[in-house]
Amino acid sequence: MPDSLDLDVDLDLRLVRYFTVVADHLHFGRAAAALHIAQPSLSRQIHRLEQQLGARLLDRTPQGSRLTEAGEAFLPRARALLRSAAQAAAVTRAAAQASRITIGYTGNLIVTPAVRQMRHGYPDSDVGTLHLAWSDARPALLEHRVDAVVTRLPFPTGQLHVAVLYDEPRVLLVPVDHRLAGKESVTLDDIADEPMPKFSDADFNAYWRVDPRPDGRRAPDGPLIQAMEDKLELIAGGQAVSFAPASVQGRLRPDLTAVPVEGIDPLQVVLATRRQERSRLAAAFRRSAEAHLTGWEGS
Repeated sequence: MPDSLDLDVDLDLRLVRYFTVVADHLHFGRAAAALHIAQPSLSRQIHRLEQQLGARLLDRTPQGSRLTEAGEAFLPRARALLRSAAQAAAVTRAAAQASRITIGYTGNLIVTPAVRQMRHGYPDSDVGTLHLAWSDARPALLEHRVDAVVTRLPFPTGQLHVAVLYDEPRVLLVPVDHRLAGKESVTLDDIADEPMPKFSDADFNAYWRVDPRPDGRRAPDGPLIQAMEDKLELIAGGQAVSFAPASVQGRLRPDLTAVPVEGIDPLQVVLATRRQERSRLAAAFRRSAEAHLTGWEGS
């Protein structure tokens, strides 16, 4: 093994991408069609890459092609190289667009006061907003579709900086003719036998159903749902009850009502940004959010 890395290798990323496509198809003809280039040209490009690396990456067979041992070793590194290049391009574009910021927000959260302050304080900057699904908060940040997100915990926070803005109580959604409708408040004991909709995400499921309960009992299972509209329809139809943020009050369909819940932790509304974010506008929005997003409307 060499004592040091050969720093003189000058890889063409276009050729690296061609190789990964051939590796995906294991057939030069199908790979050439996917790349919209002629097969002889693709063969020449792969040969050029092999010359740059000093190793044969693919063997042709009667059935198509197969990776050599060197090709098997290079493939995961080739994919990582392409991902790194794409991320470098995205970060560079973001830095070049320092006069732009996009604020993401999730269901029933209002960011308008902080956004208006940003537009007033930075009139020459482009301050935009984008509504996101709860599950899209982290991907949207890491893919640089947004630069900050106002959302609720819990959600995956790896590679993010998260700051709590305020607490928001939880309420119980029930149909207007439910036995608990109109009560001043309810506890977990009041709904011990009430089915609650299930979600596909385990952490989201456990948190929003308070499952298991503090005494170890499991929350009764209602149907599995994929969308908020499905949940509301189940509740209105008398098939389940569900916890929700207190801010849904005043925005409910007429056949549903919300009852305050005692004895469970409030929600935490947070501001999330990329961990290594250095944008002056992101820092400015953080200050604006901390100053202007301090509680839900009913608090």
